[in-house]
Amino acid sequence: MRTDFTRHRPSATALAHSLSGVRNLGILAHVDAGKTTVTERILYLTGTTHKRGEVHDGTTVTDFDSQERDRGITIFAAAVSCAWDGHRINLIDTPGHVDFSDEVERSLRVLDGAIAVFDAVAGVEPQSESVWRQCDRHGVPRIAFVNKMDRAGADLDAAVESIRERLHPAPLVVQVPIGTEDGFTGVVDLLRMRALVWPDGHGTYEEGPVPDALRQEALRRRRLLEEAVAELHPGALEEFCVESALSTPTLAAALRELTRGGEGVVVLCGSAYRNRGIEPLLDAAVAYLPSPLDVPAVRGTRGEAVEERAADPTGPFAALVFKVSATATGRLTYLRVYSGTVDKGEAVLDVGARRTERIGRILRVQADRHSEVDRAVAGDIVAVVGPKAARAGATLCAPSAPLLLEAPTVADPVVSVAVEARGRADADRLSTALARLVEEDPSLVVRTDSETGQTVLSGMGELHLEVAVEKLRRAQGLDVAVGRPRVAYRETVVRGVSGLVYRHVKQDGGAGQFAHVVLDTEPLEAEPDAAPATGGTAFAFRSTVVGGRVPQEYVRAVEAGCRDALAEGPLGGHPVTGVRVTLTDGATHPKDSSEMAFRTAGRLALREALRAGTMVLLEPVAEVTATVPEDAVGAVLGDLAARRGRVSGTVARAGTAVITATVPLAELFGYATRLRSRTQGRGTFTTRPAGYAPAPDAVTAGAPAR
Repeated sequence: MRTDFTRHRPSATALAHSLSGVRNLGILAHVDAGKTTVTERILYLTGTTHKRGEVHDGTTVTDFDSQERDRGITIFAAAVSCAWDGHRINLIDTPGHVDFSDEVERSLRVLDGAIAVFDAVAGVEPQSESVWRQCDRHGVPRIAFVNKMDRAGADLDAAVESIRERLHPAPLVVQVPIGTEDGFTGVVDLLRMRALVWPDGHGTYEEGPVPDALRQEALRRRRLLEEAVAELHPGALEEFCVESALSTPTLAAALRELTRGGEGVVVLCGSAYRNRGIEPLLDAAVAYLPSPLDVPAVRGTRGEAVEERAADPTGPFAALVFKVSATATGRLTYLRVYSGTVDKGEAVLDVGARRTERIGRILRVQADRHSEVDRAVAGDIVAVVGPKAARAGATLCAPSAPLLLEAPTVADPVVSVAVEARGRADADRLSTALARLVEEDPSLVVRTDSETGQTVLSGMGELHLEVAVEKLRRAQGLDVAVGRPRVAYRETVVRGVSGLVYRHVKQDGGAGQFAHVVLDTEPLEAEPDAAPATGGTAFAFRSTVVGGRVPQEYVRAVEAGCRDALAEGPLGGHPVTGVRVTLTDGATHPKDSSEMAFRTAGRLALREALRAGTMVLLEPVAEVTATVPEDAVGAVLGDLAARRGRVSGTVARAGTAVITATVPLAELFGYATRLRSRTQGRGTFTTRPAGYAPAPDAVTAGAPAR
């Protein structure tokens, strides 16, 4: 059902009635489990499209970006709308690759329910587990669809058991497959005890009685379903105790409440590619997943006070921006409207930026196609044209009733590459293009390394960065070179010198310069409880001069000169750290001594002292915490050793191992991809800076000079 708001503003009763028929749902799964194919079949069966899109043909609606079609995976979350059984369903097809989990996070923030898709052969896969946990954090109810029942090795029971063991909800299986693998033709609906068969996979299903060969099995499964529901639902338990069975209306109502409360998950099965099982999936989504009226009121802050806004179309307007996209026709800002109503041309307040924006156009989204409407109401997911500064996570609301909603969290990037324009003409455009890239995808971070001068692009994984760089090339027409970011090395003192004498004398007419200093240098030992250095310069200076041979103002000038000398060390011009300098003696001239002369003397004296002493090159190291399956521990440890990593601990946790190691930062480039290949995509890792460590001779010899 699609309500037309273009002629008049409906009454509050009509709006509330239409709101109960809205479902804001996400399609979630591991990569290649069939999310996009499920979405395409939903659009086809609801009449939104007139041809079934295929991922392998590059004809899908939601994977409309050229990179998505080239790679055959979903990269960007795409929103579509369709109608089914008098309900309007707003769907968001989300990425399944771990590198794009932040895109899933932003989508889940604005969804009311989700359809989790599982491979009937693989069951619960790593990213399936990750997105499930994301749903748990956001309190998003979900139903499960076991896809690819036509594949060799498909096993519904094994997939359900993996859901029970790895995701820990109570799986409530409401269907039994008819046929196996290539012979899969339909399902038995356990609620209504009927058979749904798709003879050719192209038309609608044929409804009939349960086949005789499956009747006993269907009755057994129905009994198991009733017992599982009775254990979880007090109302169902009461009826079950009296009647020793559950009626279909009671069972359906209990399934709805258990799903929305998160105590259980309804499990269906089918084959999206063969067009089998999609209609019951849509029926289940409408029946069990919540409308905007069924979810708790959104909470936000108004000054110091916490305020709730219910999904009331007549209340004050409040919406959350969850995606920003730059298109050929302008900037699109995607909103989830939580309360109130907004009309085309209306002024709204961006609360975080304290900026008033005007809504120029309101668009009902169909992936890369849009239809214009005049109004958006509570419960809608729409795109708007007009806001120029609103970014993902921003709150837009009525100026008279400001409310700041909680923004989606953004994960810290783990992989970086250096980017630069090949031509001078593209250099000026690169910074603008990178700023636009970060605006569209907050999980990307751009910074300029203060030491190397490189522009560094950081993201969630190497594929994430590949996609971002390719977008610069395709969308912006930039010729961009990509390489490793140069590691910020340091130099330190291993053995210092004592009594180094330096005289700075300069006489070129007029006032001269004279400064005489005597320095000792030694390694600066770190304090026992001090935190590891993260890039700063560890330096200590003291003076033991007595008798006023060097006035105090000149002592400060010598210290400043020594700090100047720390900028470039003798090994390769890298910053120097971990040194203590002691001014032991000196002399002045009554006319030619000055602060400038002593600062110059301090700089040149320390440079000479560093060259005379013994120096070593330091490289940055990171503490890596990798969580891997137990059967991959050996391969991961071997790879860490090859990367010069020092393992500090291994802890077993419920079928997985947590490995902690210290690894040189220069060796971590490419580690995300290597870890996934060594663990079949099941391994994850986090890093944090752990200071600096001496580099081996091979690294010292090859360390780039600044």
